[in-house]
Amino acid sequence: MPERTSGRRPAALVIGGGMTGMLAAAVLSDHADVTVIESDVLPGLPAPRKGLPQARHAHLLWSGGVRALEDLLPGITDRLVARGARRVPIMSGMVSKAPSGQWFRRFENAHHVNLVCSRDLLDATIRAEVLQRPRVTLRERTELLALEGSADGVTGVRLRDAEGAAALSADLVVDATGRASRAPVWLTDLGLPPVQEKVVDAGVGYASRIYRAPASTGEDFPIVNVQADPTRPPGRGGIILPIEEGKWLVTLSGSRGGRPSRDNAEFVAFARSLPHPVIGDLLAGAEPLTDVVTTRSTANKRRYYEKLPGWPAGFAVLGDAIAGYNPVYGHGLTAAAQGVLELRKVLARHAIASPETARHIQRRAARPVGQAWDLAVGQDALYPGATDEAPSGLERAAARFIDRAVDAGARDPRALRVLLDVMSMERPPARLLAPDMLFRVFLGRKLPLLDGPPLTEAERKAAGL
Repeated sequence: MPERTSGRRPAALVIGGGMTGMLAAAVLSDHADVTVIESDVLPGLPAPRKGLPQARHAHLLWSGGVRALEDLLPGITDRLVARGARRVPIMSGMVSKAPSGQWFRRFENAHHVNLVCSRDLLDATIRAEVLQRPRVTLRERTELLALEGSADGVTGVRLRDAEGAAALSADLVVDATGRASRAPVWLTDLGLPPVQEKVVDAGVGYASRIYRAPASTGEDFPIVNVQADPTRPPGRGGIILPIEEGKWLVTLSGSRGGRPSRDNAEFVAFARSLPHPVIGDLLAGAEPLTDVVTTRSTANKRRYYEKLPGWPAGFAVLGDAIAGYNPVYGHGLTAAAQGVLELRKVLARHAIASPETARHIQRRAARPVGQAWDLAVGQDALYPGATDEAPSGLERAAARFIDRAVDAGARDPRALRVLLDVMSMERPPARLLAPDMLFRVFLGRKLPLLDGPPLTEAERKAAGL
């Protein structure tokens, strides 16, 4: 039965119409009438939009995120696949060179399946699914000016649209505005203390371009990923992500002193300068469809809302508005979907208008954020200048252990399954310290290291190598 407060159905506001906001709106619509506030005009079909520049770069939805997405919107992955997305088994469907130099063997593993498509397709499909719900309303070209209420409780928001400024009341306001969130300012304006923040900035720049894949490569060509080594700056890496419509989304990266440029003529040459030239070699047979686009907004930034001594009733923050990560690790989408799952769990036990509900949401949402954060900054903290303080001895020891775990995963299928359980955010990082994994890392038998990318002969021929 729907919740009611004083004889009326509760009202919820979601600020931001991206993936996190739409998933949150879907959950909230089971408990309230929901209005999604969006400053952009959202396209009906898959297309770029101004408020999501990161969509032009490669994204992965790890299997932990795929499970969360399917749990929130049953059947959504089938609908995405019907529109051109791919289910890619990891590692058999990926050719990957680890930061420490090993090539992963393409062990068969049906358990870890990533969802691969453009961010435009992902968002458009989720958006269409959610906006057809009768209790979800979208207000576009509308800007949030401030929260209404006090440090004890948020009662609504103050908005501005083409007709001017106005107030809108709500039982719960959810900030899903992403990296650009102004929640720290909104909260201090209500009288709360500043939120603790941490930044780990490896200084990585990205350059991306879409190519028409060689027709002979077909629909099952693997993801090709050459990861950067943070211990040998400037760390350079890149990925070919086969997406819908026979296209390759190619993203190249480099840290301070070695970032890729937006010059079209330099793109392939930069790809050949990576720790292995396979991406550049593959691009030689592909047709560029777009110009190069770049970004340097790649810092890991986390806001510890759950640590504030007090928290206002009626307000919660989700997704990248809590923490944004270096996109190279691909955990932002997964952490966001899992954070919305935590929202649903809280609302299953607490009424949306209860004073303690928002605090519970904030604490629960911090759990997947913390795991994604640890996975991202464990590597990025090793880049020179990434943090104000050099990594501690314990942090460096942890990084060395991760390298050993990666080496084991590259050569032992059982170790790889454990490693992927953690990387896909299905299990916590502590899983790497279980006795069975420690045995495989330090004592287990391992196959020899590969001396090059494990493309099959058919894949090499199809790509013209």
